[in-house]
Amino acid sequence: MSIRIGIFGYGNLGRGVECAVRQNSDMELAAVFTRRNPADVSILTEGVPVYHASDATNHTNEIDVMILCGGSATDLPNQTPELVSLYNVVDSFDTHAKIPEHFANVDAAAKKSGKIGIISVGWDPGMFSLNRMYANAILPQGSDYTFWGRGVSQGHSDAIRRIAGVLDAKQYTIPVEAALKAVRAGENPELSTRQKHIRECFVVAEEGADLSRIENEIKTMPNYFADYDTTVHFISMEELKREHSGIPHGGFVIRSGQTGWNHEHSHLIEYSLKLDSNPEFTASVIAAFARAAYRMAQKGESGCKTVFDVAPAMLSAESGEALRARLL
Repeated sequence: MSIRIGIFGYGNLGRGVECAVRQNSDMELAAVFTRRNPADVSILTEGVPVYHASDATNHTNEIDVMILCGGSATDLPNQTPELVSLYNVVDSFDTHAKIPEHFANVDAAAKKSGKIGIISVGWDPGMFSLNRMYANAILPQGSDYTFWGRGVSQGHSDAIRRIAGVLDAKQYTIPVEAALKAVRAGENPELSTRQKHIRECFVVAEEGADLSRIENEIKTMPNYFADYDTTVHFISMEELKREHSGIPHGGFVIRSGQTGWNHEHSHLIEYSLKLDSNPEFTASVIAAFARAAYRMAQKGESGCKTVFDVAPAMLSAESGEALRARLL
């Protein structure tokens, strides 16, 4: 029997989930839910219905796991607790500082409904979180370093687009090579925010807009650019579409640690990702955890879970016997 997947929200991530479901032979897409007019939404999978988001209460018997593809700022804090009262759910909530609060809200709702909710699934939080945890458990004496990029930050790009006089923009987060080199050399540097990453912005401005004002607003924007060395390039819409139409990303998680009676031996653990499509890779991680959510629900489990609570074998479509023979 295939795991019946629902997609709640059909943007970049929702389309990525649709592709990921197609690549997993034990899954099938059952329905897509959108806040737009369903008649205006054209999906890739033939024969699958598209419903309005308000219709989610009427299809609980048709879906095993609902994958939530909304944003972390305003969508998921409300949607995940609401929908876990109806479905087993997986989301990609990525506001790190608010994960404990989000967990508590989803856990209360999931335990009340008897459903499973797996939150903060993706590559960071998600795969990077797992690697930080494994590395800390293995090397308790040491230091953590996480570098993001080179890649497009969708949230920072949106922040630039909100500035008056900006038509469109893409912002890239780029690790500082000297900092990365020092960490890899085992120097255990103490690095400030500015020392770890730079931000590069490609901006299309309205004709006649004050470019110096726009550049200043970008570079001084608190919580986004003020703490970083930031470069702003003004380009044409044609160049933006030609050279910056993709959504790549990636990064590195590094743990530098010591072992031995007197900490005389040094070790370095490094995990890296280079992603051609941020939303499609995130969707692929989510699909694997949707399988785990289904299996947990089949066992009668309930409540909120994170990537830390899921055994690796729960993610794979292969049997334990096949995994032991092929991958162990």
